Amino acid sequence: MITTLAVENYRSLRHLVVPLDRLNVVTGANGTGKSSLYRALKLLADAARGGAVAALAREGGLPSTLWAGPEKVGRAVREGLHPVQGTASTAPAGLRLGFAGDDFGYAVDFGHPGGTPATSLFSLDPEIKSEAIWSGPVLRPAALLSERKGSAVKVRGLDGTWHRRAGAIRPYDSMLGEVADPQHAPDVLAVREQIRDWRFYDHVRTDAHAPARATHIGTRTPVLSGDGSDLAAALQTIRETGDHDALDEAVDAAFPGSRVDIGLLGPRFELRIRQHGLLRPLTAAELSDGTLRYLLWTAALLTPRPPRLLVLNEPETSLHPDLLAPLADLIRRASGHSQVVVVTHARPLAAALARGANVIELVKDFGQTQVEGQGLLDEPLWHWPKR
Repeated sequence: MITTLAVENYRSLRHLVVPLDRLNVVTGANGTGKSSLYRALKLLADAARGGAVAALAREGGLPSTLWAGPEKVGRAVREGLHPVQGTASTAPAGLRLGFAGDDFGYAVDFGHPGGTPATSLFSLDPEIKSEAIWSGPVLRPAALLSERKGSAVKVRGLDGTWHRRAGAIRPYDSMLGEVADPQHAPDVLAVREQIRDWRFYDHVRTDAHAPARATHIGTRTPVLSGDGSDLAAALQTIRETGDHDALDEAVDAAFPGSRVDIGLLGPRFELRIRQHGLLRPLTAAELSDGTLRYLLWTAALLTPRPPRLLVLNEPETSLHPDLLAPLADLIRRASGHSQVVVVTHARPLAAALARGANVIELVKDFGQTQVEGQGLLDEPLWHWPKR
């Protein structure tokens, strides 16, 4: 389980170190940085899949994602005596992401390309300046297991001695993808596989042309896809190999007297919901956006193959307020099998989940995202790897 998440210089997240628990609720007003926190977690996951540099490019490149405010805000600015003024940073520009748990920690530092300008058209791609993997919740020299500085990587062997990896690693590749080896770098492999088991769901489509409304050829689907196209197959998989009682309870709690059935149209699966008082079942094409979205969350949260970490971004979108309590019950049930992070601006959903959850309320202070009520002494201990 992740116990600490750390982000530095990513959009409004100038410096954020937050503790995480089994069930975490990230909330706050619009524009306080909730989406940035979600994206930061997603970037960490992309690093393990070799896609972090491309993900940053889709956001406009490193210059567009770096903290845009001043390095320090003076007292006169805070008191309104002077306008906000910026000073050049004394440290090299870098976007840093990291997490730590009881077993392993990992951090990565992205920066601008160094050296003379290249002739390549990709010369504006960010580079990975440093990476580190360590044992336990805090980076210490004695706990360091693997380290990457520039293009060089070294790994601590089982006997405690350091071994340098032969050859240079490319600046746009993570050591999680290039060095992971069960024999020579088992710790790198373990961290990579841990991150690759994270699962993200963000604004799954429910419009008239959404993939979840169409029929699809069905195969056993223990994990709902990101676009929800295999919803019918995922629900049938829960029915046959998962917690079918929980599925029926979740549907009945949201829509009393209703039941989900899956019909066959040749090799294709069709989602149907039977409701009390109707002579025929309704198909996915006939469902409201809210009803379809709730069924998508049901399939995602009752997965027969729970991930290590499950991250939901604004799951309340298009849901009727009466569906928030059943959704909260599903999320709480999922936290019994997975660590869960819910990013929401819906106060009723946050309140329904608050009991026994780690609530992280974000606020803005001169453009910088902070955790409400968290002082410097309240932060988990954290150290970044040096370049």
